[in-house]
Amino acid sequence: MRDIRVIGDPVLRTPAESVTDFDRDLRRLIDEMFAAMYAAQGVGLAGPQIGVSKRLFVYDCSNRKGHVVNPVLTVDDPAEVLDEEGCLSVPGRETGTPIYARTPRAAGVTVEGFDRLGRPVRVRARGLLARCFQHESDHLDGMLYVDRLPKDAARKVLLQTP
Repeated sequence: MRDIRVIGDPVLRTPAESVTDFDRDLRRLIDEMFAAMYAAQGVGLAGPQIGVSKRLFVYDCSNRKGHVVNPVLTVDDPAEVLDEEGCLSVPGRETGTPIYARTPRAAGVTVEGFDRLGRPVRVRARGLLARCFQHESDHLDGMLYVDRLPKDAARKVLLQTP
């Protein structure tokens, strides 16, 4: 089982590299990512969160389950939705569980990329799934949800982390 990397680990702040090989190793990695996500009781997990600087994420959110390799996110509905958001990589120092904060996200997005075999995938999302896609896509660019918070709110979260 791969460990979830936590805030302070440089891999979380480094833009991930594109996946070029759609092989058995990629399929194994995706399976390991699902296992790590479920073990941590998450709804999404990006490659950098398990120390793999590759552009891919897995999700099981809003009755939709899947993965996207080399995702490209497009905002379909830019209306800002402010809702609670947490991250497996931003755990509380005392609880070890994600710290939640009201985080602004776009109301609707589309993610395009590839599946584990290199076939094109395209998923439109609203609500929690749209939030999940934006959150995981940020990880691939070296961003964390705290980067989207107002300074005071970000500071409050960061003071609770290890």
